[in-house]
Amino acid sequence: MSAVTDIPVHLPKLLALFKTVVPKLVNNKHKGQYGRIGVIGGSLEYTGAPYFAAISSIRVGADLAHVFCHSNASAIIKSYSPDLIVHPVLDCVDAVERITPWLERLHVVVIGPGLGREPGILKTASNVLKLCMDTKKPVVIDADGLFLLNDNLNLICGQPNVILTPNVMEFQRLFGEDDQAARQKMSLLGAGVAVLEKGANDRIYLPHCNEVHSMPTGGSGRRCGGQGDLLSGSLATFFSWSLQSGEPNPALVAACASSYFVKKLNAAAFQKFGRSLLASDMVNQIPSVFQTEFENSDPQ
Repeated sequence: MSAVTDIPVHLPKLLALFKTVVPKLVNNKHKGQYGRIGVIGGSLEYTGAPYFAAISSIRVGADLAHVFCHSNASAIIKSYSPDLIVHPVLDCVDAVERITPWLERLHVVVIGPGLGREPGILKTASNVLKLCMDTKKPVVIDADGLFLLNDNLNLICGQPNVILTPNVMEFQRLFGEDDQAARQKMSLLGAGVAVLEKGANDRIYLPHCNEVHSMPTGGSGRRCGGQGDLLSGSLATFFSWSLQSGEPNPALVAACASSYFVKKLNAAAFQKFGRSLLASDMVNQIPSVFQTEFENSDPQ
């Protein structure tokens, strides 16, 4: 196996590139053209995760966000925000049939936030993932969505436009602790799958070309829950824009930009709240941080 090339991400170049990917706000677009995102997740115990993923996707600029959740979680998630479209379907016997017509309308689907480990729900999520793969729907897989892949990595092998977002422990469960074995296992993923490993230095793996793109450190020492959900939601919108722009490396560009963005959100919120920082505080920083870091100031 050839040697892995570790490539430090050049931030000025990344920011300049991503500004060309962010769509300009013009008056001849209609609702939905800037992004329609779906989130598969949400259970009675975990209602915050799908909310944070979905609200982040529209806060950064997608037009519509759908949450497909367990019926017990639906009213709770709706109460968090009237801006989300919530479907209480995951525990229905015909869940996949109910979700299928909506999938056709979505640009990117996030699978996993708050999904839980109930066998029936996991089976439904697995079937939805298979449907996304069959229809070549771009997906971001996080949290309990990654749990689905621990013994079923073949579900995504050889598929296009898939991004995995494991933390360190999830990465080890997926690929093992031995570097050589992990590289070997990742090599099976194919050219269409990217892996964003979250950590002090986020790392984006492109297994098909043996590249690892290393992000710089950032953020703060405050590691409150929900930050991974902000990442998956913003990543979904960034991925949608990168694909629509015709960018030749859409997964890499979107993953690098979302990694950088969430660490900037954390730093901005920490400056205000310090140790009391919550994920909801980071959501409130999205407009100002996005404007500062990503908004193209060229004339429209």
